[in-house]
Amino acid sequence: MALLLHGYPESSYMWRDLMPALASAGWRAIAPDLPGYGDSPPDPPGTWEHHVEAVERFRAGLGIESCVLVVHDWGGLIGLWWACEHPDAVRALVISSSGFFSDGKWHGLAKRMREPGTGEELVASMTREGFGAVMRQASRAIGDDAADEYWKAFADEERRAAHLELYRSGDFEKLRPYEGRLAELGVPALLVWGSDDLFSPVAGAHRFDSRLPDTELVVIEDAGHFVWEDAPERCAEAVTRFLGRVGFRGS
Repeated sequence: MALLLHGYPESSYMWRDLMPALASAGWRAIAPDLPGYGDSPPDPPGTWEHHVEAVERFRAGLGIESCVLVVHDWGGLIGLWWACEHPDAVRALVISSSGFFSDGKWHGLAKRMREPGTGEELVASMTREGFGAVMRQASRAIGDDAADEYWKAFADEERRAAHLELYRSGDFEKLRPYEGRLAELGVPALLVWGSDDLFSPVAGAHRFDSRLPDTELVVIEDAGHFVWEDAPERCAEAVTRFLGRVGFRGS
């Protein structure tokens, strides 16, 4: 079983190329829309902690005893926190374009969202056309179909307000109690990064690589932060090869 947690401002749609590849390799993959994204309704509050709780409710509701956890961006901050709280539920990790460090720093856009007043103006002014332009600026591979799916996160004021709740709850100091906990899981980890990631630079991947006991680092050349959009086939190949290397059978 593989549990796939999307990043911001995406949805489960970002895994549309990985899921068939996992199925072909004999794996069952489940990719939820986090609350307020894709087709999932909001579930206030939209905080980091509440998203972690939502993952556990989802896992428990489906009776998933153990899984390979695959995460990207905010899905990493949420999913890795969840993994530390539920170590027996994690067989392996696939981490992409994320971080989990108490000394982390937010990039420019995130800083604007965290700033009172500025964040409200930013999310209130977003239009579908403007959103699509921003996404395509970050990744030329994001077409209208993907932009339409990800735009669902801006469908109403409640969803937009939840974006600010998420970022404003994202104080990296909250990770201090979890320092060393990922390594204590003792599970193999695959790190998948775009070489041109401006939001989560490859340096973050090297930090994971140096701190986790059994890692494989794959840097996808000419790909950015939205590496699963930029190079879906290469990413899927890396994941299926990794699962074969560590000797897991699909389930």
